[in-house]
Amino acid sequence: QVQLTESGGGSVQAGGSLRLSCAVSTYHGSNYCLGWFRQVPGKVREWVGHIDSDGRTTYADSVTGRFTISKDNTKYTLYLQMNNLKHEDTALYYCAADSGYYREHAVRCPRDKEFGYYGQGTQVTVSS
Repeated sequence: QVQLTESGGGSVQAGGSLRLSCAVSTYHGSNYCLGWFRQVPGKVREWVGHIDSDGRTTYADSVTGRFTISKDNTKYTLYLQMNNLKHEDTALYYCAADSGYYREHAVRCPRDKEFGYYGQGTQVTVSS
Protein backbone atom coordinates (compact mmCIF):
# COMPACT_ATOMS: atom_id res chain seq x y z
CA GLN A 1 0.00 0.00 0.00
CA VAL A 2 1.31 3.43 -0.99
CA GLN A 3 0.18 6.60 0.77
CA LEU A 4 0.60 9.94 -0.96
CA THR A 5 0.30 13.41 0.58
CA GLU A 6 0.35 16.53 -1.56
CA SER A 7 1.25 20.06 -0.46
CA GLY A 8 2.12 23.40 -2.00
CA GLY A 9 -1.14 24.36 -3.64
CA GLY A 10 -2.50 27.88 -3.48
CA SER A 11 -3.59 30.91 -5.43
CA VAL A 12 -1.41 32.69 -7.96
CA GLN A 13 -1.84 35.15 -10.77
CA ALA A 14 -1.51 34.12 -14.38
CA GLY A 15 2.12 33.97 -15.41
CA GLY A 16 3.23 33.02 -11.92
CA SER A 17 4.77 29.83 -10.57
CA LEU A 18 4.03 27.20 -7.93
CA ARG A 19 5.79 24.05 -6.82
CA LEU A 20 3.77 21.11 -5.57
CA SER A 21 5.28 18.41 -3.40
CA CYS A 22 4.14 14.87 -2.71
CA ALA A 23 5.38 12.81 0.22
CA VAL A 24 5.37 9.10 -0.58
CA SER A 25 4.98 6.77 2.40
CA THR A 26 6.75 3.78 0.92
CA TYR A 27 9.09 4.59 -1.82
CA HIS A 28 11.21 2.12 -3.67
CA GLY A 29 12.40 3.92 -6.75
CA SER A 30 12.85 0.71 -8.65
CA ASN A 31 9.30 -0.49 -7.99
CA TYR A 32 6.98 2.42 -8.71
CA CYS A 33 6.40 5.11 -11.24
CA LEU A 34 4.94 8.41 -10.05
CA GLY A 35 2.79 11.02 -11.70
CA TRP A 36 0.47 13.99 -11.42
CA PHE A 37 -3.18 14.30 -12.42
CA ARG A 38 -5.63 17.17 -12.10
CA GLN A 39 -9.38 17.55 -12.03
CA VAL A 40 -11.84 20.36 -12.49
CA PRO A 41 -15.32 19.94 -10.97
CA GLY A 42 -17.65 18.27 -13.41
CA LYS A 43 -14.84 16.95 -15.62
CA VAL A 44 -12.86 13.75 -15.86
CA ARG A 45 -9.54 13.58 -14.03
CA GLU A 46 -6.77 14.54 -16.46
CA TRP A 47 -3.25 13.14 -16.66
CA VAL A 48 -0.61 15.90 -16.36
CA GLY A 49 2.59 13.89 -16.59
CA HIS A 50 4.68 11.18 -15.00
CA ILE A 51 8.20 10.11 -14.16
CA ASP A 52 9.45 6.57 -14.65
CA SER A 53 11.72 4.89 -12.12
CA ASP A 54 14.82 5.87 -14.11
CA GLY A 55 13.81 9.53 -14.21
CA ARG A 56 12.37 9.65 -17.70
CA THR A 57 9.50 12.15 -17.82
CA THR A 58 6.48 12.47 -20.10
CA TYR A 59 4.01 15.36 -20.17
CA ALA A 60 0.61 16.24 -21.52
CA ASP A 61 0.75 18.61 -24.49
CA SER A 62 -1.08 21.28 -22.51
CA VAL A 63 1.75 21.59 -19.95
CA THR A 64 4.84 20.72 -21.98
CA GLY A 65 7.46 23.41 -21.65
CA ARG A 66 5.80 24.91 -18.57
CA PHE A 67 5.65 22.08 -16.03
CA THR A 68 8.52 19.93 -14.76
CA ILE A 69 8.26 16.72 -12.76
CA SER A 70 11.15 15.60 -10.59
CA LYS A 71 11.76 13.39 -7.59
CA ASP A 72 14.16 13.18 -4.69
CA ASN A 73 14.81 9.55 -3.86
CA THR A 74 16.54 10.44 -0.58
CA LYS A 75 13.52 12.39 0.68
CA TYR A 76 10.82 10.11 -0.73
CA THR A 77 9.31 13.15 -2.42
CA LEU A 78 7.84 13.91 -5.83
CA TYR A 79 7.64 17.47 -7.19
CA LEU A 80 5.70 19.37 -9.81
CA GLN A 81 7.22 22.72 -10.77
CA MET A 82 4.62 24.82 -12.58
CA ASN A 83 5.73 27.94 -14.44
CA ASN A 84 3.87 30.44 -16.59
CA LEU A 85 0.59 29.31 -15.07
CA LYS A 86 -2.63 29.93 -16.96
CA HIS A 87 -6.20 30.29 -15.76
CA GLU A 88 -7.02 26.94 -17.36
CA ASP A 89 -4.47 25.26 -15.06
CA THR A 90 -6.87 25.86 -12.16
CA ALA A 91 -7.74 22.44 -10.73
CA LEU A 92 -7.35 20.00 -7.86
CA TYR A 93 -3.95 18.38 -8.38
CA TYR A 94 -3.34 14.77 -7.38
CA CYS A 95 -0.12 12.91 -6.86
CA ALA A 96 -0.31 9.32 -8.11
CA ALA A 97 1.70 6.10 -8.01
CA ASP A 98 1.54 2.89 -9.99
CA SER A 99 3.41 -0.38 -10.19
CA GLY A 100 3.65 0.16 -13.95
CA TYR A 101 5.46 -2.28 -16.21
CA TYR A 102 9.11 -3.20 -16.63
CA ARG A 103 10.84 -2.19 -19.86
CA GLU A 104 14.34 -1.05 -20.78
CA HIS A 105 15.66 -1.65 -17.26
CA ALA A 106 13.10 0.58 -15.54
CA VAL A 107 9.52 0.67 -14.31
CA ARG A 108 7.49 2.57 -16.91
CA CYS A 109 4.30 4.42 -16.14
CA PRO A 110 1.12 3.32 -17.88
CA ARG A 111 -0.46 5.56 -20.48
CA ASP A 112 -4.13 6.26 -20.99
CA LYS A 113 -5.23 4.59 -17.78
CA GLU A 114 -5.74 5.46 -14.14
CA PHE A 115 -2.90 4.86 -11.68
CA GLY A 116 -3.27 2.50 -8.75
CA TYR A 117 -2.85 5.01 -5.92
CA TYR A 118 -3.81 8.68 -5.43
CA GLY A 119 -3.37 11.31 -2.77
CA GLN A 120 -6.14 13.57 -1.47
CA GLY A 121 -5.23 16.43 -3.78
CA THR A 122 -4.15 20.04 -3.40
CA GLN A 123 -6.00 22.98 -4.95
CA VAL A 124 -4.31 25.29 -7.44
CA THR A 125 -6.16 28.45 -8.43
CA VAL A 126 -4.82 30.75 -11.15
CA SER A 127 -6.45 34.13 -11.52
CA SER A 128 -6.40 35.83 -14.88
